[in-house]
Formats: sequence, structure tokens, C-alpha cells
Amino acid sequence: MIPRVHKRGTRTIGLLYYLYGPGTHEEHVDPHLVAAWDPLAPDPGRDPQATYADLQRLLDQPVEALAKRQRPAKHVWHLSVRAAPEDPVLSDERWGEIARRMVAATGIAPDGDDAGCRWAAVRHADDHIHIVATLVREDGRRPRLNNDAGRAQAEARLIEAEFGLKRLNVGDGTAAQRPTSAERHKAERQKRERTPREELRETVRRAVAGASGEAEFFDRLAAAGLLIRRRIAPSGDLLGYTVALPDDRNKEGKPIVYSGSKLAPDLSLPRIRERWSETADPGHSSDVPADRSSRPSPSSPGTARRRAASAVWQAVLVIDHGDDAQVAAHIAAAGEVLDALAKTSAAHTRRELREAAWAFERASRSHVRAERGHDRALRQAARDLVYSGPALGRGEDGATTAMLIDMAFFLVTAAAHWHAKKEHAQQAAAARQAAEHLRAAYLAAAPVPLGVLYQRGRRLSQPLRQKQVAYLRQSVPELAEQILVEPGWYALAATLADAESAGHDPAALLAEAAGRRELDTAESVSDVLVWRLRRMADLPADASAMPEHDATTSTANRSAARPSRSRNDRPGKAR
Repeated sequence: MIPRVHKRGTRTIGLLYYLYGPGTHEEHVDPHLVAAWDPLAPDPGRDPQATYADLQRLLDQPVEALAKRQRPAKHVWHLSVRAAPEDPVLSDERWGEIARRMVAATGIAPDGDDAGCRWAAVRHADDHIHIVATLVREDGRRPRLNNDAGRAQAEARLIEAEFGLKRLNVGDGTAAQRPTSAERHKAERQKRERTPREELRETVRRAVAGASGEAEFFDRLAAAGLLIRRRIAPSGDLLGYTVALPDDRNKEGKPIVYSGSKLAPDLSLPRIRERWSETADPGHSSDVPADRSSRPSPSSPGTARRRAASAVWQAVLVIDHGDDAQVAAHIAAAGEVLDALAKTSAAHTRRELREAAWAFERASRSHVRAERGHDRALRQAARDLVYSGPALGRGEDGATTAMLIDMAFFLVTAAAHWHAKKEHAQQAAAARQAAEHLRAAYLAAAPVPLGVLYQRGRRLSQPLRQKQVAYLRQSVPELAEQILVEPGWYALAATLADAESAGHDPAALLAEAAGRRELDTAESVSDVLVWRLRRMADLPADASAMPEHDATTSTANRSAARPSRSRNDRPGKAR
């Protein structure tokens, strides 16, 4: 059950016309009262003799009784209460009970207080009601509405439990502002997938991902085609910004602008500047062109993805074992990596990655204050992804995309566990949703590179394959039988053979890969170990160009042919 306190208004009659009217898309059906401050209140929906003006005059009587100078400037209070899609259709009597509980909980008409505000609850659809109230009590005083939205949410959680409705997660005030009904209807009319507010939020987040300062950030916004206004203090300092879509305009033809803070709490300029505190001067003027020399040297998308996979894996370990401030910083920066990955990935994975980044946006904010600086590696990974450019869906680009998605899945899952442990219900749910989209993206990205490895594994000679079985049983005896019956076993066998050819100890490397973190959340343990091993051993993610293993060549001969290695390249050394 979702209660929402709307902006206060000045005209009771205007709101009544909307509530009893047909709606923007003729969606209002049978508008009528389900409850009111007075059981005898006129109902223009069901009583042909009653008018909107009759109901308005009664609601406004306590306001009109005051001298004009004593009346509140905005005296109309409006609350909508919507059932979840999974909930059954509730009766008028049940909605009336919900309305009475809401006005009592919010302070409009407390239980046992005969001098509360006047109010009326209108139902014009199966799944929700609207409550209109006037903000002068019968005794002429103002109601106490401190935190009315929070109290409405708390009462909704109680109602869900008592009425057997879908239990929604408790919010903590860190969520982005929802689009209004008017914004949603406008997006539907214009056949937009998302409202302008949501489009702008996604675009701004992508512009922030890996940016090193204000100039670069605003350059990216301009390149994305947004209209930008900077708010400048008399001293010349930049105080904030607003953005708009060029084709989103009001009735006067002017662009509809949104400040960063209205898009999301962490997109205000001061909050964005916190991300740059380790890499740029926060007071750097946004009028100075971006320093191109500060941009990373272009690398291939595959190289950027491999580096990002390593940074993501290290972040997983921090989330598992770090302190709260460090974890919060890594989770926030993980959102930047997902935004950058969605922006630069091939078409067959882009939609699911975009949805993953969109869902994880909610998980990236909580009341735990992030300790910036610890997230530098992840922010650099996001930056590298952006500047490496779009990836192809094949070859090393496609294979390293699958590798990075696999690592990102574990990062997002770790974030979900951390949020759940901290009782951040909405963030935990958002991270779990993001994980499902990453799972779907992985299933689109992985078949081709894993198929190549599968065929390499099938072509291994029987003695060489048995050797890999021995490594498996030696390193992870508790997982060996499960892995051997998985389709991915052949890909893992080929990877172990590749690692040995590259000079690593396959058994030691495999034990380290399996022991670094739990594998319970993996659908295919062998797939997960393939990507961990190929990253740790610095093997090409795309094995199609690698030479086949010669079954007649002995281990000794391969060892003799190996180049000398530095200390950091010793067998089992993770990179």
C-alpha cells in the first residue's frame, strides 16, 4: 500500500473537480465518497442533488471562518493511497476504514479529537482513494502535520499486516522523487518509455559515472543533448544546476527544468562534488574547459572490461569485510560502473544492463555516510569503460563483457546482503532486482565465449582431461562431483589447461578462486570459476584465438618453453 502526500493547494473546488471528473484519460470510474469527517457529507458522485460547490463550502467552512490575514496561504491537503497490484480489490467499507486511519495517523483528524480538520475520501478506481482535507481545525487552530508523509507510510505498513495485503518495504527518505501522475500521463501520451524526470536522472547519472570534475561533467551533459542552466552566486561561484530535455516543454513552450536534487538526493551539485574530492578541486570553475590531458589514454573495450572486473572483485571483498563507511562508498561507486557498462555494451546486453543500473540506483544510497577515496578504483573503472568506447558483442570485447557481468553479479549480491543486514529493506530489494537483470544480461553475453571454451575442453585428450579432473578433486573436493556434471565443466577443464600452459599451478589457482568467496548464489559453479581463473591468470577471455593443447607435449617440455616470470607472476598469484 503506497500513500503519497501531494503538494498543498489553494483551491478545494479545483481538486474536487479533478477527483470527481473523468480523469486525463477517462480513467476515473464511478467517483464517490467512501468516508468523510461527517457521515452526512454530500456526495456529488452518488447524490444527484449534491454539487461540488456544496461539498467544497462545507470543507472550507473552518477556513472561511477565520479573518483573511489568518488563513493559511495553502489550505488544501491531499493524500492518495494506492493498493499494490497484487492486492485484491477492496470494498468501499475497507477503503473507508483505511481513510479514517490515515487522517488519524497523519494528524488531520486524530482519534477522539472532535475538533479535527474536515476531510473527505473519494474513490474513482478499484485500486486507490484520494483524501482531501482543509488545514484549519474546527477550533480555528492549525493541525500538527510534522512528518505527515512518514506517519502515513508507517500506518500503511500496519494496515498491510492487519489486512493481509502485500507487505512493501519501509522507506528511509533516501529514494529519488517519484514522477507525479501528471508526468506519467504526459509520458504515456507522448509514448515515452520513461518520464522526463526519469530520463534526466538516468542521463545525469551516466554523465557522473567516472567524471573527474565539473567541467567534464557539464561537457557530458551537453554532449547528451540536455539543456543546462548553472546557478551562479554573486561571487561567481557555482551553486547548482538544472537540466531539461529539449522536447519537454510546458504550455508556454518553455523547457521544464529539474534541479539535480529533484532528480535524486545524490545528484545535487554538492553531493556530486564529494565524488571528486580525491581527484579534482571542488571549487574548480565549471566555465573552464575540460582538461583533455586528464582523460585516460584510450584502451580497447576488452582491456577496460578486464580491469573493471578486477576492481569489481576487490570491491566484493571490501563489501564482505569492510567497515560501513567504506562499504557505502563502494556500493555508490558500483552504481557508476553499472551505468558505464550499460552505456558502452553491445545491443544484445544493453537493455538488461540498463535495467540493472536503473534498479541498482536505489541501492546506491542509504543513510550510511560514504567515506570517499576508498572507491577510487571503481570510479576509475567506470571512467575507463566510458573512454574505451562501445564494445562489440564478440571476440575479447564480448568475452570480457561476460566476465565483468559475472563479477558485477557477485558485487550486487554482496550489496544486497549488506543492505539486508543493515535493515535497508528498499535498498536490499533494489539490489536483488538488479542482480536478476545482471543474470539475464549474463545469459545473453556468455554463451558464445563459453561455447568456444566448451569445445576446447571437449577436444582435450583423455589423459589431459583426467589431469584436470585430478586438479579439481585435489583443490575443491566438496564441489568436484557437482562441477563434473555441469555443462560448464568442459570450459573449466580447458581453462585449467590454459592456466597450466601459461605457467600457473592449476590446483593452487583453482583453490584460491573457489575460496575467495561463497559460490552458493551461482547457478553454474563451473562458469563462475572459469571467469575467476581467466581473470586471475590473466588469460584471454576469448579463447578462440588461443592455440590448441598438444596432447603429446609433456608438462616438462611446456615448462622448458615457458618464459621467465617475475615474482608477481608466480603460480597462483591473483591479478
